[in-house]
Parts: sequence; structure tokens; C-alpha cells
Amino acid sequence: MEPLVEVRELWRVYPMGDSEVAALRGVSCRIDAGEWVAVMGASGSGKSTFLNVLGCLDRPSRGSHRFAGREVATLSSDERASIRGRELGFVFQSFQLIPRTSALENVELPLVYSEVPAREQERRAREALASVGLAGREHHLPSQLSGGQQQRVAIARALVQRPRLLLADEPTGNLDSRTSVEILDILAGLHRSGITIVMVTHEADVAAFAERILTFRDGEIVSDERPEHAGASRSVAP
Repeated sequence: MEPLVEVRELWRVYPMGDSEVAALRGVSCRIDAGEWVAVMGASGSGKSTFLNVLGCLDRPSRGSHRFAGREVATLSSDERASIRGRELGFVFQSFQLIPRTSALENVELPLVYSEVPAREQERRAREALASVGLAGREHHLPSQLSGGQQQRVAIARALVQRPRLLLADEPTGNLDSRTSVEILDILAGLHRSGITIVMVTHEADVAAFAERILTFRDGEIVSDERPEHAGASRSVAP
């Protein structure tokens, strides 16, 4: 089967004064549909740059990036934006909700510029909120929700377009241990439903929820493992 994501000899180089800094150095890997992959590494190892390239938020300096069989690296900005809007969902550490907008309106936002009718937008947003346990909280503002509830809204927003790939950047980074487990259990349910997940984390206990772990160092993948315990953990150390 063709992988959902495949990168080959991927480089991302940034100018730094009179020199250059390579955030990614010839990265190659494939991610099959339905996988849950954790991406680990120290600060500056290249893991966030890797996620940004997979999310079509950044363009590689050279190398191949294919999504669902399509070469993405050479697409125009509009074409990459179309993939982001239709095929990808994003969850961030800082939630990135609009403060003065209700949970329902935050979740509807990705659909506003689509061809989905307004009534269908609301139906799908309510459905997405219910799927993360927030039925009845549709009209709450972010300030009226706990950190865990805000992250649930962010996950619902990522799901409302029914993406093929969910990209999560430190999704439990701002949460306590108990709430982190709740969010990871939601991600586990999404994974069981068939959604492909790539999740950046620096915590081994969080990575253990995934079934595969990529470890980055100095812009390269230094290990690609499928630990026996991966996908089985249901606790996060305090």
C-alpha cells in the first residue's frame, strides 16, 4: 500500500546571518494510514520543523514530501493551503482558541471558508464537540472552560473537517497529569477510529500512548522504534 505520508532526503535550511542552519538533515521515513506516531527529541532537534513540513506550514529546502501519493514540496501556497484545510487537522500546546468566541464558533471556524452550508457547519461542530465530551458546553467562552476542556475544543476544531491526518504539537504540554491522560485517551479513541496521528512530545510517558516512536537529534532521525509497550500506557507520570 502507498503510505499516507512519505518524506525522502528532506532538508530544511534557514539563513542565519552570513551562514545557514540546517533544522532537518536528509530525513527519510514513511507513515502509513492509521498509524499513531510520536516524535521525540531535545529542543532544537528538528521535531517541530518536521511537523511543520508535514502540516504544509513550511516548505522543505530540498527533498521529497508526498501526501496521499501527491508531491507536496513543489505545490503552490494556495494548493498547500487547500491540503491544510481539507486533509489535515492541527492541535497545539497553547490551544489557540479565539477568546471572545464560543466553543461552538471556535470549532466552526475551519468550515467558514468552505462550501459547507451554515446549518451543516453548526451540525458538524456540535457533533465534533460531543465526540470529545463537550455536549452542553457549546456556548461557553474559552475563559469559562478548564485547560482540559479548552484542549478538547481544540481537538474538536481539528476534527470538524474530518481530516485524514491529525498533527499534535505537545498537546498535553499545558495540562496536569490527570487531564493529560484524558486528552490522550481521546486521541487513542480517534486512532482506533482510523485517524492517522503524528504527535510531537518530549515526555516518554506521553509517547508511550503511540504505537511508533521517531527520535530526532540534530535534524536527523536517530531511531525509529515500535516498543512492545507502545500504545498500552494509560498513565502519565506527575
